Amino acid sequence: MDLMTFFGAFFGIGVIVFVLSSGGMLKFLLNWEAIVLIFGGTLGSVMISYPWAALKWTSSSFRLVLFPPKRPPISEIIRVIVNLADISKKNGLEAIASEIPRLPHAFLADACQMIVDGVDEHILHERMEHDINTTRLRHQQQTNIFNSAGTFAPIFGLLGTLIGVVQVLRNIQNPQMMGSSMAIAMTASFYGIFSANFLFLPIASKLGYYSEEDILLREIIAKGIVSLHEGDVPWLVSKKLEGYLSLALRRKAKTLKK
Repeated sequence: MDLMTFFGAFFGIGVIVFVLSSGGMLKFLLNWEAIVLIFGGTLGSVMISYPWAALKWTSSSFRLVLFPPKRPPISEIIRVIVNLADISKKNGLEAIASEIPRLPHAFLADACQMIVDGVDEHILHERMEHDINTTRLRHQQQTNIFNSAGTFAPIFGLLGTLIGVVQVLRNIQNPQMMGSSMAIAMTASFYGIFSANFLFLPIASKLGYYSEEDILLREIIAKGIVSLHEGDVPWLVSKKLEGYLSLALRRKAKTLKK
């Protein structure tokens, strides 16, 4: 489990529960009409906005946030590629076949298998670029889904507030009904803002971070495989990847600051 996700949820919910209980508002928070309106309306809007081909991966995205995949460190990937370059220089490209089962990343293993199978360099490069672009697009779609949900939820909270105000005005002669209508108005806004800023947008941010991490690894692997296929000596492979890594990390840092 991602401990930062766990601790973030624990502290965030703990703070909200503490503030609400201190003000004596906790018992008024559970309002099923507001819950159905916010989450049902948000779900409906997301279903309208995206096709099933994209929505079917949302459960996997939830699991990814809670249980992120174990990816090898970038330094380990560079070390492995440099070692493959050393093996290929000494014994030929076919010699890396024995290393494929022990490679730490599936994308690297697939690329090395294509080298062993004698795939042309241009086809190999095109195949890796296609894989990277497809992965980036799939990750971006999932991030966009949760960003959209984070946009829709507060709007439905505002809608719930308007509905509650209308009900208050309709039942202005009935104080008991006015109270329940105001409860809908207030709790709808709460659920809308809470779900957007504590659920949907944080999930989108974490998915974006994991996506950048995954794409970075794949781009470094692609660069290393091309260098390996061209027959570069190990120290040159290392220098190419280290220089590319510096550029990629700067780009990633710039993306995270936006």
